[in-house]
Amino acid sequence: MRLGINLGYWGAGMDSDNLAVAQEADRLGYSVCWAAEAYGSDAPSVLSWVAAQTERIDIGSAIFQIPARTPAMTAMTAATLDSLSGGRFRLGLGVSGPQVSEGWYGVKFDKPLARTREYVDIVRKAMSRERLSYEGEHWTLPLPGGPGKPLKLTVHPQREHIPLYIAAIGPKNLQQTGEIADGALLIFPSADHLEETAISHIRAGREKAGKTLDDFDICPTLPLAVGADKDVSALADMFRPYTALYVGGMGSRKQNFYNQLARRMGYEKEAAEIQDKYLSGDKDGAAAAIPERLIDQTTMLGSVERIAERMQAYAAAGVTTLTLAPAGFTLEDRLASLRAGTEALERAGLA
Repeated sequence: MRLGINLGYWGAGMDSDNLAVAQEADRLGYSVCWAAEAYGSDAPSVLSWVAAQTERIDIGSAIFQIPARTPAMTAMTAATLDSLSGGRFRLGLGVSGPQVSEGWYGVKFDKPLARTREYVDIVRKAMSRERLSYEGEHWTLPLPGGPGKPLKLTVHPQREHIPLYIAAIGPKNLQQTGEIADGALLIFPSADHLEETAISHIRAGREKAGKTLDDFDICPTLPLAVGADKDVSALADMFRPYTALYVGGMGSRKQNFYNQLARRMGYEKEAAEIQDKYLSGDKDGAAAAIPERLIDQTTMLGSVERIAERMQAYAAAGVTTLTLAPAGFTLEDRLASLRAGTEALERAGLA
């Protein structure tokens, strides 16, 4: 099992620290450094900045938002980043959510599965440097009846095949991801529930495409906080606002994919309470309502020995790249967490 890091969103007050974290992960041999975007920093700018100041670590988008760019623009960006980084780019895509898609980008959040499938088809075709023509429900290239003609990408990526990942949560999206992608980006993954909530659906998609999981990268992200095992409860409290935001407020009451995931993990009553409190404006109450076990199941907390045991559980569940989001009050805390991650991987016998 490989390790990655997730820098999250740029512009949150830790920008210089984030670069130092990426450089330390590069030095320690981490496999990939992911960067995210929502409606603040854009991921391509961050990734180009990190790539220019690292040597070996891959850079990945987690995610490029599908409503933010045409598929041809995404292919251009992917090819450029792969070329500039010397073949170190991984393309992660996702539909985002209805609030961001419609509120920020002005793109209707409808038929996300069909839209994603067409988007991936066009991106792959463009990156293969075929002349680009496509007739679909959501995109038609070139536009009919006009001056447009099929064009071919002029940039040569470093590699013939840039790995393509999709951020997926729901069963149908996970199955389609297994069918059309090279990897899945997962969030709030519990090793105890990973088979039924994610991997079984991905496997079904792989089988539909006549493939296996052998060459598929299952890549969950988990926040990481290192400390004494007796302090796990205090460490869990660090992530209450984060968990409350996603389970309670990331999306509408009817369309919150993270809330639905918590319900599928067995937290039906708790997920409803968290959402009720969060959407009513009681964010502190929502955070307090989160069961400590839910946080512990979806983060890496405690001593190196405890984290090593958790890593073994994720590897046994089928994870191939475990992405860590190191938390801490200082840069040194975060760097120490990175070093603890590599130590735990070695102790787990997974390095």
